[in-house]
Amino acid sequence: MVGVFEVGAVPFNPDGWGPPESTTATPPSTTTTLPPHVPYATFSPDSPFDFSLDLDAFPLANPDDGSAFRLVDTKPTPRPKFGPKWRFNQHRPQLPQRRDEEVEARKREAEKERARRDRLYNLNRSNQNQQRREAAIFKSSVDIQPEWNMLEQIPFSTFTKLSFSVSDPEDLLLCGALEYYDRSFDRITPKNERRLERFKNRNFFKVTTTDDPVIRRLANEDKATVFATDTILATLMCAPRSVYSWDIVVQRVGNKLFFDKRDGSQLDLLSVHETSQEPLPEAKDDINSAYSLSVEAAYINQNFSQQVLVRDGNKVSFDEPNPFANEGDEVASVAYRYRRWKLDDDMYLVARCEVQSVVEVNNKNSFVTLNALNEFDPKYSGVDWRQKLETQRGAVLATELKNNANKLAKWTAQAILASADLMKLGYVTRVHPRDHFNHVILGVVGYKPRDFASQINLNTSNMWGIVKSIVDLCMKLNEGKYVLVKDPSKPQVRIYEVPADAFENDYVEEPLPEEEQVQPPSEDAEGVEANGTTTDDKEIEAQT
Repeated sequence: MVGVFEVGAVPFNPDGWGPPESTTATPPSTTTTLPPHVPYATFSPDSPFDFSLDLDAFPLANPDDGSAFRLVDTKPTPRPKFGPKWRFNQHRPQLPQRRDEEVEARKREAEKERARRDRLYNLNRSNQNQQRREAAIFKSSVDIQPEWNMLEQIPFSTFTKLSFSVSDPEDLLLCGALEYYDRSFDRITPKNERRLERFKNRNFFKVTTTDDPVIRRLANEDKATVFATDTILATLMCAPRSVYSWDIVVQRVGNKLFFDKRDGSQLDLLSVHETSQEPLPEAKDDINSAYSLSVEAAYINQNFSQQVLVRDGNKVSFDEPNPFANEGDEVASVAYRYRRWKLDDDMYLVARCEVQSVVEVNNKNSFVTLNALNEFDPKYSGVDWRQKLETQRGAVLATELKNNANKLAKWTAQAILASADLMKLGYVTRVHPRDHFNHVILGVVGYKPRDFASQINLNTSNMWGIVKSIVDLCMKLNEGKYVLVKDPSKPQVRIYEVPADAFENDYVEEPLPEEEQVQPPSEDAEGVEANGTTTDDKEIEAQT
């Protein structure tokens, strides 16, 4: 027997969808069979049912009351995929602009921190190099004796603020003879380098102030109250740029003041790599030590100043011959200009200034100074002259200005003191980095001294301000002997009162033991031999 499924009566709702609101709307023939206690609500396409309500308390909804309906998000809550970092980033997209700013700010802070660490590293590195250099070569140029009395201590910071203007100097006397400059050396390049020759028989003189017979004569004639040489004045003028120690002897005689150098003074040599931060070898007998390089540079400059001349016997002679040469001596091309500057109403300064050559410009002879920069090992400077000099000459000069600022400033000051019209700088390097006897010329460049002074920030008013302040200070001292010493480790100069016999022959310290002395250059070295030297050349050889 097949069962019969009976469908109950379904009320008809003439007003819309769903069951009728009440049975009164149902036709009489229709019986309502709604299950009791079953809640329901009228259908509305606006909102779904909210099943979060309590079913037992669910009343019949009013279709006209929209507040009875709520929009419910049925999507499950997303679960973190990668832990806390993902949860942090999950909220970041809400503020994309702020996120970018925070990222950029963190990058800037990281850059600042990295730059700070780099500065500290470089500072520590340079301090370590400086300490090593001080331990190696930053020694006093003269041994301070216990009986010396220190009178003044002047920091270089006071020199930078000084300024004094002087009028053009007057020439009191010109001595010596000059050969003409050979312009063919202006065309030398690293590709057609020229071997540096040796001038063994030419005499070079580095006579101090009080040993100069011309200055003695001018002092007796009361031509001035202060006397010096261009080398000594340039040392004072460029003192703030100096790193190595130096000393100048000051003698107050009556109302006159004489600035001298000691026998065997470092002023006779040329510093190399003085203002560089890279340390040089500490051993004195090393060919790249500060002392060995200064001796090598002195010989290079002597030979360079004579090689770049037209050696045809044609010379320009002046009022008097070389005051230091004996009759028959072969003398290097040099002229001495004894010049006088007015420092005050009753104070004049006379200095002996040197020029090494002459060149004809517009049918007029112009004075020329000749100096040579020397490269000893490219790894110390970081610039190989053979590769860079022709194409990047500015970079080479900039490196030399960094490593040899004091030497270049002194050369410029000497050219200005001598009123030279041109200063020639030669670039000389070793044939091989380990061969300090043989050299080649890679190039020669000319500059006007005052233009070059502006280029290296050398102020002539400041130069004379330094000299004037030291002269005024020394003129207040009592008669006697004094010495100015540049501190070996600090940017300052000290003035000591010393005994009258200081630095005389019987006051010289005992020589170093033979095993500590540097052997003199061989006969193949560039320089003058013992049988053709002057007093100053013997001093250099004695030091070596």
